[in-house]
Amino acid sequence: MNATSRALVLVTLFVLSTTLAGCTSNTMGSSSEDTTTEAQKLLPEWEVGDQWLYTFITPQFGEDSARLVVAEIDEGEGLYQLGISSEREAQRHAVINHNPFLGRVTVDGLSVYENGDPQQVFSFPWTVGDTWTFTLLGQEWTATTDSINNGNARVTAVSAEGHELRYTFSGSNGFMESFVWTDSEGVRQLRMDLNVARSGYSGDVFFYRARDLLDSRYEENDQEVYDTFLDEGHPNDGDWDTLVWYLDVEIASNGPASGSLSMKDHAGASPLTRAWGAGATEKGAIGTIPSNSGEYSLTVTVRGPESFIHLRVAGAQVFQYSL
Repeated sequence: MNATSRALVLVTLFVLSTTLAGCTSNTMGSSSEDTTTEAQKLLPEWEVGDQWLYTFITPQFGEDSARLVVAEIDEGEGLYQLGISSEREAQRHAVINHNPFLGRVTVDGLSVYENGDPQQVFSFPWTVGDTWTFTLLGQEWTATTDSINNGNARVTAVSAEGHELRYTFSGSNGFMESFVWTDSEGVRQLRMDLNVARSGYSGDVFFYRARDLLDSRYEENDQEVYDTFLDEGHPNDGDWDTLVWYLDVEIASNGPASGSLSMKDHAGASPLTRAWGAGATEKGAIGTIPSNSGEYSLTVTVRGPESFIHLRVAGAQVFQYSL
């Protein structure tokens, strides 16, 4: 090999080694670099009109999308009021606690309310390894901050009954990136995924402040079943604006199967009646009826093996905000 050829080979090897070294350096840097800032670990400050568009997925209702919106700030009480752009979603939350992040949220920690008490779902400032407890969705949780990366704090929470929460708080968007609740049987009861976060919402948002009045499951019975529940209004704030009902029904397809439901208020009005034939299903049906303080009576028939009617009723005070 002459001198000219050796020189060309050396130049080529140098260029290749430099290029490969550069690729290796960039690849390692992108995988290990954490862009989290100290500000992203801190408690965010919300303003009226801040909004987060989520996709919600539940076994009862499938997939739906709606915006959570900061509707009001009560400086005196230290509370945000979080509403939702879909009134139907607000009704779902009222009767089956479909979305635990609707309603009052504390300014000093973004704690959400369950059974009248604020619950610390988030731990600010975010620190890997932090552990704390809270109550949500009818479970008592022990939570741990697993990791913080690129402004996102990832949390795992478990309950004594075998339920699990996995959620990610976005420091750049000021609220949850994702939230997944899996029950003790491995069924995913709720998934929330953030699509976009913005400010300056314009339009109506809703919140139904509610309390359970009835949650009963009626199964196969050869006779009529009679039941009652009482509408006494909110314990502190007067009458309900409306009652929200939820139905989950499955009637056997074989044999003489059928089902019926009749609800009457104390004045004799029948605001809710239903009848189903063999093979009928009504999954996740929801609606509203007038609130008439006093006793409501139910007459239910369920025939056929494995047939059932699941009825839930909640009293609700309706809040609507125009932004």
